[in-house]
Amino acid sequence: MTIMFWKSFLGLLAYDVFLPRQKFSGVHRIVRDWPVRRSEVGAETVQRVCNAVNHALMWYPKRVMCLQRAAVTTCLLRNQGVPARMILGAQKYPFRAHAWVEVDGRPVNETNSDVQLKYGVWEKC
Repeated sequence: MTIMFWKSFLGLLAYDVFLPRQKFSGVHRIVRDWPVRRSEVGAETVQRVCNAVNHALMWYPKRVMCLQRAAVTTCLLRNQGVPARMILGAQKYPFRAHAWVEVDGRPVNETNSDVQLKYGVWEKC
């Protein structure tokens, strides 16, 4: 297992341990203010981080919701120098909310290929 897997797993754990005491606004503020590290970004960086998060999800002992996954993925990508954004959206009927990650305006680590059409964006951070 790679270091990125362990960073992903620990990110999911940190979210569960520290963020339940936070309101949604606390999670939003943490992700919004998370800095993009200055570094040389390779073409494979986004895929490597997304694969590590997906691998960590398979081993994580509880179900991870989309907000947790998007927050961890966004912060890990920014740590690698990728200017990722967490997107929060909703559809009106039936009401559903969803969070995902975009890099250069395209969704990453998202199984729903039409996520941008299905959900109206109400926040980008």
